[in-house]
Amino acid sequence: MLDIPKPAEISQADGKILHSVSDGVGVITFNNPDKRNAMSLEMWEGLGYALTALRDDPDVRVVILIGAGDKAFVSGADISQFEKTRHNAAASEEYSKRSEAQRALLASYPKPTIACIRGFCLGGGMQVAMLTDIRIASDSSQFGIPAAKLGIAYGYDGLKHLVSLVGPSWARLIMYTGMRIEAAEALRIGLVDRVLPDTELWEATMEIARTISGNAPLAIKAAKITIAEVLKDESKRDMEAIKAIGRACMDSEDFREGRTAFMEKRKPQFKGK
Repeated sequence: MLDIPKPAEISQADGKILHSVSDGVGVITFNNPDKRNAMSLEMWEGLGYALTALRDDPDVRVVILIGAGDKAFVSGADISQFEKTRHNAAASEEYSKRSEAQRALLASYPKPTIACIRGFCLGGGMQVAMLTDIRIASDSSQFGIPAAKLGIAYGYDGLKHLVSLVGPSWARLIMYTGMRIEAAEALRIGLVDRVLPDTELWEATMEIARTISGNAPLAIKAAKITIAEVLKDESKRDMEAIKAIGRACMDSEDFREGRTAFMEKRKPQFKGK
């Protein structure tokens, strides 16, 4: 089990989505370990609530997503719901509409996000992880998208992120075979950013989160906006948004604090303004 401290947690989706805040770091937990944290519609909606709450909390500067237990980050969609919610094209479209807002919220999240991955990260779990900014995995993790083994189509957005991370050839191999990929291979092909032993995963993830939390929020926002625009087609890039956040950084109190702290040889105290 990951040794995760337990500050006061707020519960959604009958306790299957939890979120908490500690030292500027928000943590969202997929808390359905009996089903290896498989995502139900209610959990998707709970995820949206937690993301919104942490987005709007001025004390939160970075958000970690993690799965409860030692078996999975998120093992995919809750297949036991498929007969009711995804039994044909019309039902599947309605399912996608109900979860689309939450995926879009995570995709355009204004604060840095980190997926802390242990165990299975499959299907919808891969989609969640790929929407985060940074993916840190344990060496016991396994990744895959078993859509071909279930007879369903993986969505455009999910495949777009997959191709952007691993390239079209690996995306085809993953999708055509439904194969599972070990953590070392996931690191090699660019699906995750770091791989660590199970016992080191949580503290290493928290160390990264604390480092981000201690840096200037506007500077991080500038990096996030600019990287997102770089990834777009040139004709669709919002260069004015890049210029605007650059001006905001240069005129900010944080820039003044950063300069002063450097000259005074002390740690800066950034306020995000």
